[in-house]
Amino acid sequence: QVQLVESGGGLVQAGGSLRLSCTASGDTFDKYGVGWFRQVPGKEREYVAATNFNGGRVDYSDSVSGRFLTSRDNDKNTAYLQMNSLIPEDTGVYYCAAVHSWTIVLNAAGYRTWGQGTQVTVST
Repeated sequence: QVQLVESGGGLVQAGGSLRLSCTASGDTFDKYGVGWFRQVPGKEREYVAATNFNGGRVDYSDSVSGRFLTSRDNDKNTAYLQMNSLIPEDTGVYYCAAVHSWTIVLNAAGYRTWGQGTQVTVST
């Protein structure tokens, strides 16, 4: 089973950008679909974006579409979430997740493995 480690979070001003990385180990990464989610205290985990096993299909939530881009480099066992034009509402702990699947998975219940999360804080 794959293990995941996120990195790249931090504090950024509104309008700025961050790139999150999700690095996998323990199994062949190109068998896994990858999803990105975020959570703030007191709220449910929110879907952000997803990519299928080879990056040929991607999907975004309405709240980030046009601002965020997800991609992956299977040779580096890493998926990315490029976040542009950040707004304070993007603040939260961001998680990547993986599932052994050839199709794109758009909901948290479909994922089997989760990273530890990385904090993103967008200031006004």
